[in-house]
Amino acid sequence: MNTKLNTGAEMPLLGLGVYDMHKTEAVEAVIHALKTGYRLIDTASSYGNEEQVGLAVKNSGVPREEIFITTKVNNTHQGYDSTLKAFDESMKKLDLGYIDLYLLHWPIKSKRKDTWRAMEKLYEEKKLRAIGVANYLIPFMDELESYANVVPAVNQVEFSPWNYMEDLLNYCQGKNIILQSYTPLARGQKFDDAILQEIATKHNKTPAQVILRWNLQLGVSTIPKSSNPARIEENFDVFDFYLDENDMSALKSLHENFRIVDDPMDYL
Repeated sequence: MNTKLNTGAEMPLLGLGVYDMHKTEAVEAVIHALKTGYRLIDTASSYGNEEQVGLAVKNSGVPREEIFITTKVNNTHQGYDSTLKAFDESMKKLDLGYIDLYLLHWPIKSKRKDTWRAMEKLYEEKKLRAIGVANYLIPFMDELESYANVVPAVNQVEFSPWNYMEDLLNYCQGKNIILQSYTPLARGQKFDDAILQEIATKHNKTPAQVILRWNLQLGVSTIPKSSNPARIEENFDVFDFYLDENDMSALKSLHENFRIVDDPMDYL
């Protein structure tokens, strides 16, 4: 299941996140994901595993052009010149010829404007296929719009039934920006929720599969993280069932501003 970015590039809606994976673990997880059918791999400079992701892609047997690779500029590398340098470093570490999507990882107050301008330069020079942002809530999106010459293709944020940011989803969809969810499964902390369990039983699916399907039906790209082969397969097995309107509404009703990571508003 793919979506078309505002650049014209095609991006799979479901991918593998590789946060906190290192060395052999990262290589094996990416190879297994690609064998399972994943075609979107999401890494970042700050994860310290770009080399492993690149190695896995090259050893997977899957043609490079079939795989969508996302990486991100580290907070400590933000700024105009340092972002250009950071991009070159990521290119070198991945060693895959090109990067599909480059994201501004966090909206660092004193650096985000210069960082975005550097990313626009990279995009205009056709050094990557798309640029976007991460952890940008509506105030950051409004600020970005005031000076951006390129509309971000993707906005990657923490998003789950328990952190259902409907206003941000509507905002992004209204501007042809794909919302992408990380930590979509809330690290399993809510799997025992009675409503979620009921819907999972109804469809003979796991709680994780229900949550990921919910994201996809909302038009939200999602990148669950796992290095466990069985979990990687489970998370990809979401294309053979459909959540009805009652299921979708029930999951939306779970919203309670529950976050796993920092609140981006702390960066405003």
